[in-house]
Amino acid sequence: MKKFISIVFSLAVMTFAACGQNNHTSSKKDEQKALVFPVQKAESEWKKILSPVAYEIMVNKGTEPPFKNEFYNNHEKGIYVSAATGEPLFSSEDKFDSGTGWPSFTKPINDKAVIWVKDNSHGMVRDEVIEAKTGLHLGHVFDDGPAPTGLRYCINSAALKFIKQ
Repeated sequence: MKKFISIVFSLAVMTFAACGQNNHTSSKKDEQKALVFPVQKAESEWKKILSPVAYEIMVNKGTEPPFKNEFYNNHEKGIYVSAATGEPLFSSEDKFDSGTGWPSFTKPINDKAVIWVKDNSHGMVRDEVIEAKTGLHLGHVFDDGPAPTGLRYCINSAALKFIKQ
């Protein structure tokens, strides 16, 4: 009898855990579906607009290699705009060398230009940064940045274009 109860209990725990995982995944998908983006395009249209690398990063939520991207070591004055829309996203005034190999910023130009969403991919829990107009992936934000915000917006170069001042 003890063995039977033990088996039933184990099955109940596994079922509960599996349901919890499925519900969590569904709620994340539902949360992102609930967001409405003013600029929506089919993947085939984004392929025409974006470079292959930008497409992989922005549409497929990829990540470029650290230290081997266009803007991690850019020290010129100017603004960084979305590679997809040309929307101003970050300023060189807020850029800093985080040592990570990606362009890092303390804040966006305008808080309404980007949105944070939960990212549970690759066995981690992070805050993904997406473009507010399109919902396309830009990078991630972490709370280990310098003053005044304490934030580090770690953004893929391929998701940006630089407009020199």
